[in-house]
Amino acid sequence: QVQLVESGGGLVQAGGSLRLSCAASGIIFRIDTMGWYRQAPGKQRELVAAITSGGDTSYADSVKGRFTISRDNAKNTVYLQMNSLKPEDTAVYYCNVEGIRTNWRPFDSWGQGTQVTVSS
Repeated sequence: QVQLVESGGGLVQAGGSLRLSCAASGIIFRIDTMGWYRQAPGKQRELVAAITSGGDTSYADSVKGRFTISRDNAKNTVYLQMNSLKPEDTAVYYCNVEGIRTNWRPFDSWGQGTQVTVSS
């Protein structure tokens, strides 16, 4: 089993910042892509940002220049630094981690979700 534990969500005013963290644990041999998704009420889950094992990053157009994804491979942790937050960033944020277990089987795990609310 691979478990993901998220932290860092909360309530912030527009223009403020939050930093999300997601730590992976369990029978992990290798972690490949790590990402953050979000789902607002009544909307589909969407990819916010992703980072490969080599450090290549990608972002949704709506967050480019405001959000930064990073990872600490020694801690099996992915971060999402969110600056200049807008009310439309309000959503439940989920981390997603893909990799290989120690039994050589692939995994694709999701965090429990953390609420981010941006007030205007």
